[in-house]
Amino acid sequence: MSDRAALLKGIRVWLVFFVVCLVLSGVTAFPLVSELRWIEGVLRSLSVGEFLPGFMQWIERVRDGLDAADAEYPFLLYGTDWLAFAHLVIAVAFYGPYRDPVRNIWVVEFGMIACAGIVPLALVCGPIRGIPFWWSVIDMAFGVFGVIPLYVVRKKIKRLEALSPYRAPALAV
Repeated sequence: MSDRAALLKGIRVWLVFFVVCLVLSGVTAFPLVSELRWIEGVLRSLSVGEFLPGFMQWIERVRDGLDAADAEYPFLLYGTDWLAFAHLVIAVAFYGPYRDPVRNIWVVEFGMIACAGIVPLALVCGPIRGIPFWWSVIDMAFGVFGVIPLYVVRKKIKRLEALSPYRAPALAV
């Protein structure tokens, strides 16, 4: 396998991994109410409250809030539907770098900027919305861990770009 082919394969594997994670995080935002009831039940059966009472209280509070919103103000949950949709739309954008990484490196860089933006968003909006700091740290971890595959992809794309002459790869569709 040539260097170019190996780089292209590595880029595509990392992009598929990133897109799968993005889609999963988006799809799980649709069924929040039932999902959180299920998670709370699992945590109770594992007696998590005995070891992490603050965590369990937070899960109960969030579930109470979602139950109340679902019962009285279901339109509020429409916002999380849009959050899920945004994840799916962003995932589709990564088809560009999958198809032609060098020409579409900007999508990868956009994703890296978005990952970096998670940190200030969590630090500013978390306290405003009454989110415990430790939960904001979990949110920030999505940005920190999300940037890793994108960083790897960007480095590989730059190496691919350095191999000259570069031609857009043909994709069998």
